[in-house]
Amino acid sequence: MQKLAVFNNVTLDGYFTGINGDFSWARAGYDDAEFHAFVRKNASGEGHLLFGRITYELMASYWPTPAAMKNDPTVAEGMNKMSKVVLSRTLDKASWSNTRLIRGDIAAEIQKMKQEPGQGITILGSGSVVSQLAAVGLIDEYQVVVNPVVLGQGRTMFDGLKEKLNLKLTKSRTFANGKVFLCYEPAA
Repeated sequence: MQKLAVFNNVTLDGYFTGINGDFSWARAGYDDAEFHAFVRKNASGEGHLLFGRITYELMASYWPTPAAMKNDPTVAEGMNKMSKVVLSRTLDKASWSNTRLIRGDIAAEIQKMKQEPGQGITILGSGSVVSQLAAVGLIDEYQVVVNPVVLGQGRTMFDGLKEKLNLKLTKSRTFANGKVFLCYEPAA
């Protein structure tokens, strides 16, 4: 059975995106060699990436471009070769390499994916997907990079979640750039 994980950047005040989807704050601190190596390792090309439509369109508009290959060839290569799944009721087609489009009951589709053999599934961004799958207990791990910035307003990755999630910390790591990686699993 594959594990379903979330990997997201959040601000100190808990937002994963600012007003109008601004995410530029998460790119600060990439001059920290240790943090950059951590990011490159996470984009190694193993497993499946899972996106909602908005995150998919954002990622697909950047990672296959010459600018991405110039700015960060290791991450771009990993992002482009990894298997990708986009969950959308409105998207007509998914043209980024190695991408499959899923419509319909996302919880049922993800439950099927988890039963297949593989290296795991990771949700990037995609707050509405995170909150929907967290609500039905399908997420096995929450990986969060807390960024040393406060936005004051924005959107959390759990918007719309109606029940409390009890989690337990399984690992943490602090970087010189002030970012802190936290990893949680659902508490028993």
